[in-house]
Amino acid sequence: MYNWSVDLKELKKDKEAYTIWRLQQLINYGLAGERLSKRLVKKYWDKLYLDPPTKRYLKFLLWPKKEY
Repeated sequence: MYNWSVDLKELKKDKEAYTIWRLQQLINYGLAGERLSKRLVKKYWDKLYLDPPTKRYLKFLLWPKKEY
């Protein structure tokens, strides 16, 4: 993935910020054949800036309610 608006060399110096940015990019703009790490998405859930419908859908997938 090529991103022209972000200096990746600078961003990679802060591992957490880079990971959050990368997750947001993959979720918002497509995976391009990659897979999301469920563990990382759950870990940074509160720090991810996603549009509300996307966030609700991911929440549904990651934390399903068990009402049997």
